[in-house]
Amino acid sequence: MIVFDLRCDKGHVFEAWFKDNAAFVRQRKRRQIGCAECGSTIIDKAPMAPRIARAGKNDDAQPKSYANEPAATRAAELMKELTELRTHIEKNCDYVGSRFAEEARKIHYNEAKKRNIYGEASDAEAAELSDEGVEFSRVPWFSRRDA
Repeated sequence: MIVFDLRCDKGHVFEAWFKDNAAFVRQRKRRQIGCAECGSTIIDKAPMAPRIARAGKNDDAQPKSYANEPAATRAAELMKELTELRTHIEKNCDYVGSRFAEEARKIHYNEAKKRNIYGEASDAEAAELSDEGVEFSRVPWFSRRDA
């Protein structure tokens, strides 16, 4: 496994784990990597400093805080939270698939019954919804098969 610092086209930096560089390249090309902050799938590697272990140093001597936790721990916590969020959304919202933008507009303009929905929207559709004042959030949606 390898961890990369990634940056979306909006400038948000985040970490992600991959089997190898080829897995990163493949997922990036398929736009399967989403920014945890804004949902953008336009992703590049961000500059990162290597972490080099020094002989004789005890990592336990460092103060414990979120910033000092190993990346694997932070990634596991984030994946757990995203899994819980996904479960909550699936239990409490209607899945509308690729019709998300259309359904969100209908609800916004009172052409359909107000209800919680989720589905897929392209970056262009999301921008249009935002311009129209339709309230929505983009959530990174990871496959349940991901480690």
